[in-house]
Amino acid sequence: MAFHELLMPQRIVYGQGSFAEVGQEARRLGQKALLISDPVMEKVGNVAACEEHLQAQGLVCVTYAKVDSEPTDIHLAEALALCRDERCDVIVAVGGGSCLDTAKAVALLMTNEGQIAEYVAKAKTVVNKPLPLIAVPTTAGTGSEVTKMTVITDTARQVKMMLADPALLPHAAIVDPLLSVSCPPNVTAATGIDALCHAIEAYLSRRAQPATDIWARTAIELIATHLRRAYEDGADFEARDKMAFASMLAGAAFSNASVALVHGMSRPIGAVFHVPHGISNAMLLPAVLAYTKEAAVGRLAEIGRLMQPEIKALSDEQAAEATIEEIKSLCLDLHIPSLRHWGIDQQAFQKAAPKMAVDALASGSPGNNPKIPTVEEIVRLYHIAYDYDFRGKLQNA
Repeated sequence: MAFHELLMPQRIVYGQGSFAEVGQEARRLGQKALLISDPVMEKVGNVAACEEHLQAQGLVCVTYAKVDSEPTDIHLAEALALCRDERCDVIVAVGGGSCLDTAKAVALLMTNEGQIAEYVAKAKTVVNKPLPLIAVPTTAGTGSEVTKMTVITDTARQVKMMLADPALLPHAAIVDPLLSVSCPPNVTAATGIDALCHAIEAYLSRRAQPATDIWARTAIELIATHLRRAYEDGADFEARDKMAFASMLAGAAFSNASVALVHGMSRPIGAVFHVPHGISNAMLLPAVLAYTKEAAVGRLAEIGRLMQPEIKALSDEQAAEATIEEIKSLCLDLHIPSLRHWGIDQQAFQKAAPKMAVDALASGSPGNNPKIPTVEEIVRLYHIAYDYDFRGKLQNA
């Protein structure tokens, strides 16, 4: 009989106003905190608020707030040096997935020697328990607060290094939907689609299991109902609340069941052409699902019925097709561009496609897809996605 394993943070605090708990949580874990964040969080006041929460509980706080939209080995090196110099014993990450992923890598390398690339290449294994990490997401999308993954860009090689290890799980996650209210519509769209991709790929994954199915299905239903609302009105607190919860569930689902072909293809686009992760996922999602459909008709149909209850009476084949059409419609409503309309030069993209395809397969994620592609098929999918028209028309396909 097959058995399954589920990994989650030791403690999850969620709901409106839960951010205020960060100081008490940190006090249980250490005395001197490294706060990892970004310039946007600094500007909107979340960094100062976190510092106040920590200091109110008697902690000394040192802040690194230079993470960009994509976490790199440069951010990692700078934050790690600061953490070592200041001898911090607990890390708090406040921000999007980039901040959380950077913090996970810092926590790991504070207690384990070597470079993150050595762990990705399996030249080194995690020996010592990382510094305790409290993850506080401010976007409803990455789910990084409940995952065992970190993705760091190697700036020299233009490769996104993905490391999955149970040691990377944050000690605690604090999920306060009020922190996502400051997200502009484009970030709400990108992170929301990222969460949807997590849930869909976890549900389709060859490594799906009963618990992850429940989390993925719930997340899909919540996102289908609330993402458009959060995008259209950032002050819709109910929509923000449901999206934050859905993102957390989707993160737990894919952390335990893995992502698949969309994420495998998306990471090289981000590394080479610096497209935000959620946007590149959305650019790929309909084309990849159309490619995958023949190997996952039943599950694709179920996804469609969760997103559109009115199609319950359709056959699996019809419902699977309706699923892809609904995702196209969602991408249109969220103003997701094609790769061409993002501004990527066609010649440069075509030149990069073969290496990106090799990197995608090397990541391991495509191997979880119901239909496992060849390098040539991935290149073809890149070409289709470059000119994808979400209204249903393919150009140069």
